[in-house]
Amino acid sequence: MTNDSNVNVRPATRNHKGFFVQPASYKLMSIDKSGWALICLDNAVCHYVDPDNLQLPHKSAEA
Repeated sequence: MTNDSNVNVRPATRNHKGFFVQPASYKLMSIDKSGWALICLDNAVCHYVDPDNLQLPHKSAEA
């Protein structure tokens, strides 16, 4: 995956502290050396999550 790509989280995804992550569209910022993916909802809300819990957003059919 490339940096700054949009991703969604799977249901019941937890962050590195064990708290549930709100289902939403996030920007994938990076994946660090320890294996956590940094995702951000906006400039104030970011989470470290397991990259296996990320999925690409569904694309709608465009004419």
